[in-house]
Amino acid sequence: MFPKPKSVLVPNTYAFESEPMVKATGFREYDARWLFNKEINLMGIQALGMGLGVLIAELGAKQEIVTGHDFRGYSASIKYALISGFLAAGCKVHDIGLALTPMAYFAQFELDVPCVAMVTASHNDNGWTGVKMGANRPLTFGPDEMTRLKEIVLEAKFQNRGGGSYQFHENFPARYMADLTNRPKLKRKLKVVAACGNGTAGAFAPKVLEMIGCEVIPLDAELDYTFPRYNPNPEDLEMLHAIRDAVLANKADVGLGFDGDGDRCGVVDNTGEEIFADKVGVMLARDMSALHKDAQFVVDVKSTGLFVTDPVLQQQGAKTSYWKTGHSYMKRRTHELGALAGFEKSGHFFFNKPFGRGYDDGLVSAIAVCEMLDRAAGKSMADLKNALPKTWSSPTMSPHCADEAKYGVVDAVVKHFEAARKAGDQVAGQAIRDLVTVNGVRVTVEDGSWGLIRASSNKPELVVVVESPVSEQRMRDMFAAMDGVLRSHPEVGEYNQKI
Repeated sequence: MFPKPKSVLVPNTYAFESEPMVKATGFREYDARWLFNKEINLMGIQALGMGLGVLIAELGAKQEIVTGHDFRGYSASIKYALISGFLAAGCKVHDIGLALTPMAYFAQFELDVPCVAMVTASHNDNGWTGVKMGANRPLTFGPDEMTRLKEIVLEAKFQNRGGGSYQFHENFPARYMADLTNRPKLKRKLKVVAACGNGTAGAFAPKVLEMIGCEVIPLDAELDYTFPRYNPNPEDLEMLHAIRDAVLANKADVGLGFDGDGDRCGVVDNTGEEIFADKVGVMLARDMSALHKDAQFVVDVKSTGLFVTDPVLQQQGAKTSYWKTGHSYMKRRTHELGALAGFEKSGHFFFNKPFGRGYDDGLVSAIAVCEMLDRAAGKSMADLKNALPKTWSSPTMSPHCADEAKYGVVDAVVKHFEAARKAGDQVAGQAIRDLVTVNGVRVTVEDGSWGLIRASSNKPELVVVVESPVSEQRMRDMFAAMDGVLRSHPEVGEYNQKI
């Protein structure tokens, strides 16, 4: 028998070394995230592996699984604890070693393995760990699977029949990089800054970009799990500003920034200006829909309104629908609709054939940006960006809100705006034109300005985004309106960044 996990144990005690600890809130909507040694211990990770083995069998998948780990000081030990759980549950384990998350997704296809469990905390700060999981390539778990996994693990409903096996795949990254670069070389000589924030992508991204024909200026590409300069997150202004400085200093054509596990890519143009990922998505959608008739796209609710209103996309017959934020939701929706691509404002992009296999890969996104520039003869990244209709949009802003409180706050905010619309109340001085409530609430007013409030799926935070096609002042008006509603909830704390 394996003991039932405790929600709290104190480190440096007998109990901490002898019992599993797993805090329930670590099971998120579509992956798992915990503060290591504060919310989960190694025996808890082992319990997670055993539980995942049970769930895979319940889902009818073959008990065979790919695993890898990101570059953090503790990720390898967490992976081996997870593997011990898989082996106890009777799984055949394929270990690809230090890897990017999309490398693990690629391995499911390359090794013909149905399941994946990638040890990564993605862009979260040091101290966090987690697992991205799936049992039906190219998809990853959603709320149903995560709820069931949580139940199995917390109730210790394990079926440890043993008989598992382990295989390490030596030099697997070479296979991944060969697959990515098996394409015609770029005709245009592009000078590219490849920023990795000292995270896992540093071992792979500069090399891949060189292999497709770019001149690469590596930035913070040396692996260092203390992340000495900034957290590898291309959505944070600190990393974007570092890329800007490198682009300007080197007169580069484009700056590409990769997050900690390499499934996202941020973009800075040749003038040093950051392009938010949703605008990059519009640019790529223009490029792709020019090549593919009646292209269909999926974008998340945090994304710009241009996907619907852009005259070029309309002229090229492109159709776009909005969906829930979150890499698993977006991946699944893009797959279900057979869309050419899905774009998420956080930088998770999902390319189906002929561009990709349906999963999010920051290097596939980076190659798509380079190929777009290759096709845009004589035009710079700034030219392509400036060709878009002008909008004023905020970065993703995240006020603190405890995991236990955030969904209740969002429910109340949704009800507030639904009641306001019914009553004909104005928001930021205008009537509400549209409410999208598939994921929190996206409020659009008459002039097309909009604001979004939703719960973060992987941090104790809310998410706020605003945009206006009219002016910077209207964007600020929308932020004031959204923030004003949030300030009526004492559970909502300070923002990580604000406009």
